[in-house]
Formats: sequence, structure tokens, C-alpha cells
Amino acid sequence: MSESVLILAGIGNSGPLHWQSLWEQSASGFERIQQRDWKNPVCDEWRNNLEVAAKRTGSSAVVVAHSLACLVVAHWAAQEHSPIKAALLVAVPDPAGPNFPEEAMGFSTTPMKPFSFPSIIVASTDDPYGTIENSSKLANAWGSRLVNIGACGHINASSGLGVWPEGYELLSQLRG
Repeated sequence: MSESVLILAGIGNSGPLHWQSLWEQSASGFERIQQRDWKNPVCDEWRNNLEVAAKRTGSSAVVVAHSLACLVVAHWAAQEHSPIKAALLVAVPDPAGPNFPEEAMGFSTTPMKPFSFPSIIVASTDDPYGTIENSSKLANAWGSRLVNIGACGHINASSGLGVWPEGYELLSQLRG
């Protein structure tokens, strides 16, 4: 598999024990999209950084987004953008939810336009930032396949998933 994998981390960036970081360390072809400010995300700025990376890597790239970064993908996909092969969207938060970070700017309205590329949303039944119901609604709107992995919290390092082989298998399906 020679495609690039663009890692799009959420607010605060993904630490060293997060599955995104472990995937990035364990395989070639993975590239993290850097943000100017990981703690005070601005949707337009993060969306522009995704576009720069997608344009540079080309149409065979697969985006792997976690949490807030999933909403960045939705905002990017709702506008004219460079083509990508697919996207894996993990733990999509709900901007109307009680735990959505106040410091995230420009995320209050979630685009409901179908994506022009295949995508999978991975959701947990006990994610404090987004419900299964919201993930299902977004999957329907975006044309994504929804994968419910049960009670795994926010599907991050605190969830104890390690390299998360089940998630990597979903990535492999999108890359295949």
C-alpha cells in the first residue's frame, strides 16, 4: 500500500500513547497534519491545513481523523477541495453537546452534505463528546458507513486501545 495516510488529530493533538501516534510511528507513509495552535482550534485554519496536505499528497491519500478533526473533514468536504481516496472518522463530537470544547471556534454548525469520497465513522456507546445517535445522523448525511465499537469512551489513549488493530483493519479496508 503506497498511499499516504494523513493523520488529523483533534484538539490538544494526539499524545504518544494515542493510536494515531502509534500508527504513525509503526508504518511508513503516515504524516501528521500540523496545526498552529492545538489548544485553540479555528475551523477555517485547520480546514486550510487539511487542503494544503491533501493537495500535496494527491488523490490516493486517506485521512484518519479523530474527534474535533472529524468536523474539520466535514467542513473541508462541504467546499471545493482536492480529491482524496477515503476518510476514517473516529469519535465524532457533537458541537451541541454539553462537553464540546468552548475554545473550538467555527464548529457550531456541522455540514450535512454528502462526501465525495468513501468514509467510515467509528463511534463508541459511551463517548462523552458524541452520542451514537448523532454519529448515525452524520453517517446518513455524509454517506459514511457507521461502525459501533461498544463502550470505548472517546476512543483515545484513555480508552486503553493501544495500537487498536480493529481500527487499523478499518483503515486497511479504506486503503484497499
